Amino acid sequence: MIDREQRQEILNHKPKTLWEGEPLLGSAYGEDEIEAAVAAMRDSLEVSRGFSGPQIAAFEEAFARYVGTKHAVALNSAGPGLDLAMRYLDLEPGDEVIVPAINFVAAPLAVVAGGGQVVWGEIDPWTLELDPNDVEKRITPRTRAICPVHMNGLAAPLDDLLEVAARHPHEKHGALPVIGDAARACGGEYKGRKLGKDGLLTVFSFHTMKNMVTLGEGGMMTTDDDAVAEFFRAGRFYGLSNPELWGSSYVMNKVQAAVGLVQLGKLDSFVAARRRLAHARSGMLEGVPEITLPFEPAGCLHTYYLYTCLVPREWAGEKRDQLMKMMDESYGVRLLVANPPAYQAHAFLRRHTPGQSLPLSEELGARLFCIPTHPAMSDADNSYISAALIECIEALR
Repeated sequence: MIDREQRQEILNHKPKTLWEGEPLLGSAYGEDEIEAAVAAMRDSLEVSRGFSGPQIAAFEEAFARYVGTKHAVALNSAGPGLDLAMRYLDLEPGDEVIVPAINFVAAPLAVVAGGGQVVWGEIDPWTLELDPNDVEKRITPRTRAICPVHMNGLAAPLDDLLEVAARHPHEKHGALPVIGDAARACGGEYKGRKLGKDGLLTVFSFHTMKNMVTLGEGGMMTTDDDAVAEFFRAGRFYGLSNPELWGSSYVMNKVQAAVGLVQLGKLDSFVAARRRLAHARSGMLEGVPEITLPFEPAGCLHTYYLYTCLVPREWAGEKRDQLMKMMDESYGVRLLVANPPAYQAHAFLRRHTPGQSLPLSEELGARLFCIPTHPAMSDADNSYISAALIECIEALR
């Protein structure tokens, strides 16, 4: 932990950047991305070419190689990817999909849009990932899929979830598919494998805040299943590649793909920078009794998309919020709650899941907060944020 004398010196150097808990640009752009975008735009000026082109296929092929899958399908966002995943399941009324309650709203909303019933799952309090033991208790004959979210950059326990899925096959459809939401975890690893390799399919986000960014929006689905890949390729453009299938318009354009190719080449360096800052921060905050630091299980490579901490139970809610307010008003650093239980944060989901309440998730949602991190953050800014947090905690004791 940083001692008081060191803190006073560090706090004399306030960052020039207003650091948000989730910065509005999650990666970093340079001339390479600008040149790639301009080249693709110039190529699009030809009336016979437009904004669809070989850059999209090249990006898909490169991403599939990176993850280690047979297929990668580019999309305009991760949300449509999750929508397509649920449509692929062909859910019938009453079919259930288990998703973690500590979650962004995208995955559960996709379940509802696909005609399914959301079943909330509890998380492991150390990892904030879907708890396989809890999942097993919630499986019924109506369960059709398990949808873990690789929360805040860390891999969910995929092998355990796949084992649970295999032990409880659906009477009609067989082994339960495991559908991964890796929107916040692009570049992460699980037992030596890149996220996106395990399970039926995985959806990634290239939204403006994410680990790699394709001009503000974009996404990718990875799978080794030919039928899934065909469904996604048809579904992303009105089913024209296979008129037997449903579709809408979820396409990525070639300018985004050209930028994506450049960003993909930098992704591992972005993740390495996040990890270096996170490890340094953990060293500075270690020993502060009022916060539980992020946990990285053996065999996982955490991307630290968000650096997620917990305050003690007695600080849950109001005192946690006081800490956040003090950091903003006194030190110009904005913390983030990502995420409270989705059924608490979203009225539509609350109405869709009446009677479902998860005590552990509700407790953790009132205790967690995320400290700003970014691959371009300086060591000085990282130290300032850590020193400021210790100051605020000591003032609140």
